[in-house]
Amino acid sequence: MNSAGNDAGSEDTELDSIALGRRIRFLRKSKQLTLDDVSALVDTAPSQLSLIENGKREPKLSLLKSLAGALGVGVDDLLGTEPPSRRAALEIELERAQRGPLYASLGLPTVRVGARLPMDVLESLVGLQNELERRLNEQAATPEEARRANTALRHEMRQRNNYFKDIEQEAAKVLAAVGHDAGPLSHHRAADIAEHLGFSLRFVGNLPHSTRSVTDQKNKRIYLTQTNRSEHDPRSVLLQALGHHVLGHKPPTDYFDFLSQRVATNYFAAALMMPEKSTVEYLRRAKDNRELAVEDLRDAFAVSYESAAHRFTNLATEHLGMTCHFQKVHESGILHKAYENDRVNFPADHTGAIEGQTICRYWTSRVVFEQMDKFRSFEQYTDTVNGTFWCTARTERHSSGLYSLSIGVPFEHVKWFRGRDTKERCQSTCPDENCCRRPPADLSSQWFGNAWPATRANTHLLAAMPTGAFPGVDETEVYRFLEKQVD
Repeated sequence: MNSAGNDAGSEDTELDSIALGRRIRFLRKSKQLTLDDVSALVDTAPSQLSLIENGKREPKLSLLKSLAGALGVGVDDLLGTEPPSRRAALEIELERAQRGPLYASLGLPTVRVGARLPMDVLESLVGLQNELERRLNEQAATPEEARRANTALRHEMRQRNNYFKDIEQEAAKVLAAVGHDAGPLSHHRAADIAEHLGFSLRFVGNLPHSTRSVTDQKNKRIYLTQTNRSEHDPRSVLLQALGHHVLGHKPPTDYFDFLSQRVATNYFAAALMMPEKSTVEYLRRAKDNRELAVEDLRDAFAVSYESAAHRFTNLATEHLGMTCHFQKVHESGILHKAYENDRVNFPADHTGAIEGQTICRYWTSRVVFEQMDKFRSFEQYTDTVNGTFWCTARTERHSSGLYSLSIGVPFEHVKWFRGRDTKERCQSTCPDENCCRRPPADLSSQWFGNAWPATRANTHLLAAMPTGAFPGVDETEVYRFLEKQVD
């Protein structure tokens, strides 16, 4: 994320230069001044001013002040983000497009963006560029693209040990501003955070389909809905919405960007609900007492087991010096999402994608479904081809079925956890087909050729990924919703 942030910073600087140049040109012409007139006032060659107006050179602060004085405006007016006119907005958009990688890949000549370019031509060129980008994005919106994006993101998380220092720092600033540093984050305090950031809250019963919240950035309002679905903690939904604002997110440019933003806002919400300082202190005390347990972390901060498990992976390597892995597995055995930096051998396809793969039936995340006691966590040692791992797991029911949630560590780290004395043990030789993929010989001899199951038709597996900057969200529906909320 840091490297991506640096790249974005350099790009934003270039884009601001284009907007600045167009604003200077607009103000100069509105005062009926020529380049020669302004150059005499600011003691700079007309050719240098032309480069600035075309966004090809950034003026120094001293020259910027001189230009503001010559044009009779303040420096802030020159640096404004809103284009001064519809034409200026189109010129800026076309300049940006022509300097981007997509236009360069077309091998087309650059169009000179100036006063002589007819308005209808300008609108047509910008419209064509936007439509081309839309169609290319639509072609890329495939399940394969989603799996590649998930794989790349999981690699980045592993490289960072799932710890994002920049997000931790932003969360700490917000918590300090509202005076919260330990214990569960109440709904009242979550509302204080929204107020501190300048947002008001509205609960409605008609949020657009496929949205959990809608943020009106113009009027600084966040629309939420009250729900009985346990997997959607209203505090987390609100804090994730605020995360986009605090972290400065722009509309996603591709599916990887979309996923990265979701990971970032989920992380931000978790860092507010389980502050780094107090959570690390809690975990270190538990480690010293050899009583680490995810359910205790859940109870201490009044969050879901899944949130507590994710938060443990954020802090375990950075602050406790231990590697770990996390799994969320459907009762059918399908891996829903996972993280690891301890070399556990998750099943994967040829691209490295793990989502949708079947977990070995002897792993803790599968065996836990067979346990009668659903009140307490289930622990098990599993001998695998990559070593012995100890895992703790429990099941939770969601709207889409029953899932197991498990945290695991290599054998060397188990001494710090409660439940290390379990007698449960299994052996897995996956990805060897003989481990659990092929039926035992006695069952095969009885039923091979005599069984014909009627499979569930998961038609969503055949569909393309939803299109749009926010996949699956109908922008027209969102805009109409916001229009109806205007007082």
